[in-house]
Amino acid sequence: MADVNLKKRKECIVAYIEHNGSYDTIPFDAIIKKLYAWAKEKKVRPGFKPLTIYPDDPASTPAKDLRSWVGIPIHSTAPQDPEVRTFTLAESLVATYKHAGPASEYSASYKVLIDWARSEGYEFTGPPVEYYPKKPKVKDGMTIIYADIHFPVRKK
Repeated sequence: MADVNLKKRKECIVAYIEHNGSYDTIPFDAIIKKLYAWAKEKKVRPGFKPLTIYPDDPASTPAKDLRSWVGIPIHSTAPQDPEVRTFTLAESLVATYKHAGPASEYSASYKVLIDWARSEGYEFTGPPVEYYPKKPKVKDGMTIIYADIHFPVRKK
């Protein structure tokens, strides 16, 4: 089957800003800039791979009600802030898949993960997390997004 892998995701602390609304309207760059500025101000050492957690299923949640948590891993605790929240992302077994394409192809990448999990006898135990190992690039007029999609799973 596709290039889906199982791995253990390590526990990490995440600083994030919540966005409400359609997933295709997330002001990702602006939020990431805010988070790195916040980390500098609070003297918190940030990680290098920004991430987004998607707690709501767009197939069953109206676009206006979708939540996304755009974040950065941090290497220590930090005081709570009115806009920047922190939480611990638990260690978990995750099914992973690399997406390298336009945002319009995300659904195909998620379908690969979902189909793989079903065929291998796994069930999802939490929301997907997308890690972004490098910045998007424009190729042939299309923005190519690079994301490592992690879905927490367990055997049924």
